[in-house]
Amino acid sequence: MTGYLPMDREERRKMLASVGVDLDSLFSMIPECDECTVEYYEALKADGMSEMEVVSHISALADKNLNSQCLDSYLGAGYYDHYQPSAVRHLISRSEFLTSYTPYQAEISQGTLQAIFEWQSYITRLTGLPVANASLYDAASGAAEAMLLACRDKRKYKVFVSEGVHPDTMETIRTYLHAADIEVVTGGLDEDGRTSSFPGEKGEYAGFLVQSPNFYGVVEDLDLLAEKAHEAGALAAVSQDPVSLAMLKRPGDSGVDIAVGEAQVFGLPLAFGGPGVGYMAVTDRLMRKMPGRICGATVDRNGRTSYVLTIQAREQHIRRERATSNICTSQALMATAATIWLALMGKSGLVDVAEQSASKAIYLEEKLTASGYFKRVYSAPYFREFLLEAKEGIDTEALNKSLLEEGVIGGLLLPGNRMLIAVTEKKTREQLDCFADAMVRLCQEQEGR
Repeated sequence: MTGYLPMDREERRKMLASVGVDLDSLFSMIPECDECTVEYYEALKADGMSEMEVVSHISALADKNLNSQCLDSYLGAGYYDHYQPSAVRHLISRSEFLTSYTPYQAEISQGTLQAIFEWQSYITRLTGLPVANASLYDAASGAAEAMLLACRDKRKYKVFVSEGVHPDTMETIRTYLHAADIEVVTGGLDEDGRTSSFPGEKGEYAGFLVQSPNFYGVVEDLDLLAEKAHEAGALAAVSQDPVSLAMLKRPGDSGVDIAVGEAQVFGLPLAFGGPGVGYMAVTDRLMRKMPGRICGATVDRNGRTSYVLTIQAREQHIRRERATSNICTSQALMATAATIWLALMGKSGLVDVAEQSASKAIYLEEKLTASGYFKRVYSAPYFREFLLEAKEGIDTEALNKSLLEEGVIGGLLLPGNRMLIAVTEKKTREQLDCFADAMVRLCQEQEGR
């Protein structure tokens, strides 16, 4: 234990002498690395670097020491590699956040409840809907809960779901709704990649659901969704990427009744596909029918701001048969991380992330299609992600294998010799050019065989 306690220089000298070493000898095995030191300082002292650039630079130096490889990934399909500032990990590692549990006793959980309240506030501002919960497992469970909510509200047992919804989300919806004996009707995409055909039978459906941007990155028409759903007497629901809301029209402004989605995009690490955190926002009328719980702000008898759980619809808090949902977590740590990310980014930062992701995706797509080896499958506007179809004779599976050998994770392979490619603000022009050049070179090699 002595080595872990504070000591002065003399105590440290005596301790080292007792085992026959001195301080310099402990570091003798570390070789001189003047070249690395010069490279590090030259890079930093020029004009200054952003945090993301510094982390990237130091990681590259560390990779040299560790003889490791950091892969350059263009894989998206629901989880995206956005940058997480170092402050986020530091703050959520504090014990009051990391070990906090469900605030059953609100009066002694003010910090946790305030974090939840801030999360809800961000979601309502982003979606344009007045009420948000805290929170859901992920986008898939959120979409399923949205359809159950619609059925509770309309007392109908039939819903419409666009085929542009993520396949995992579709499976989750079917699993949830099968147990409730609710029929799920699906509809395909038009030639532009959008959902434009909706059921017209009035009074039969409880809710219509689309995803925007959809699984293929295409931005859906939410005005059309709301119009068609309301004409049929159903609720309009959207599963929306929240980063896209920095650029696109908000669901609430389009007349959508329920907005859900995945907030992993708010800087949460990929971590092999999880964990994430789902969000849900609804109109005032649907407030008491939404799952999970809602944190509210009030004042105590001394006039001080206080936070309370105003609505608790979980089966742990009320009789199981009356519960709105069996959701038993608010993913509070992930929601807190996303909240801190949003606070650090601010409005301009979030817009910058969205605009960079969108513009860099367009840059890469245009380079790839200009090569003649790829063409866009859908012509409608897209955000961050796009679907390409390779030229006949190009083996996309072999293409991805060759890319991996060069330290690159290619896009998601889909039937029809297609590849779904995602780009975030973290990509530099050099990375995008290298990826495009590698894709073209490998296609040329395949043709030359």
